[in-house]
Amino acid sequence: MHCPFCSHENTRVTDSRVADGGCSIRRRRECPACKKRFWTFERYESARLLVIKKDGRREEFDRNKILSGVTKACRKRPVDPDAIEAMVTSLERDLRASGDVEIKSVLIGERIMERLIDLDEVAYVRFASVYKDFKDVNRFSEELRALAEMRKRFVNEEKQ
Repeated sequence: MHCPFCSHENTRVTDSRVADGGCSIRRRRECPACKKRFWTFERYESARLLVIKKDGRREEFDRNKILSGVTKACRKRPVDPDAIEAMVTSLERDLRASGDVEIKSVLIGERIMERLIDLDEVAYVRFASVYKDFKDVNRFSEELRALAEMRKRFVNEEKQ
């Protein structure tokens, strides 16, 4: 493994841990040249999963795109990065377990929002505003009202 800081070859593994519920291994590495440390993840490679975009194009599933989008939505929020990673891992596991080789991007977006609403409501609204392509403040307000109504129903159900 090349060092991401100085590109030196043959970095050394200093620690390994099982991660993502046993689906990957997290390795702590150290570069003998620059002495910097970094983490790598090792995952098994599974069958190819294609995403059907809104315009009909197909592209290979990329968990990093989802991770990036969710991380941006959670920016400056009190959300644990491990919780984001676990959410994305859970989503990917569910998509692959469905047995479908092709999955519509709309379905992926909906599933992300279902999980985000439980993780952080502000992150949910941020993600939804981009995903649903809000054109004006009214559409944003509608989404906030729907979220408040959903929360109100949930609280009432818990009281019963």
